[in-house]
Amino acid sequence: MKALIQRVSSASVTVEQQQVGAINTGLLVLLGVEKDDTELQLKKLADKVLKYRVFSDENGKMNLNVQQAGGALLVVSQFTLAADTNSGLRPSFSTAAVPETALKLYQDFVAYCRSCGIEVATGQFGADMQVALVNNGPVTFLLET
Repeated sequence: MKALIQRVSSASVTVEQQQVGAINTGLLVLLGVEKDDTELQLKKLADKVLKYRVFSDENGKMNLNVQQAGGALLVVSQFTLAADTNSGLRPSFSTAAVPETALKLYQDFVAYCRSCGIEVATGQFGADMQVALVNNGPVTFLLET
């Protein structure tokens, strides 16, 4: 399971010209689910996302996590993160979870984060989404479990 996180000043997701999710300060989380991923990995990755210190403290050092910074999450499913790009010039998606499994783990990831007391907005699973963001920094990290 992979999460590409970006520290944002704002981010939103639009589907068919309708905004389906938006946040101000926080993290845009692009979530890729692979075929062997488990609930245990999901919780480990969610905890890492929530506790990863990427926001500046009063001294300008990255010492605060998203909750300490008063931020929110915008979680967007992104199966292309599960692509195998090791050979050739076309990605292979043989390592990606089947849609039913990916949807369940995506929904469970969102629910787990919400249960930890953070505001979570989402994209729309499986849709053609337009994602807009203002990457603050820029700050971007790839987290994996």
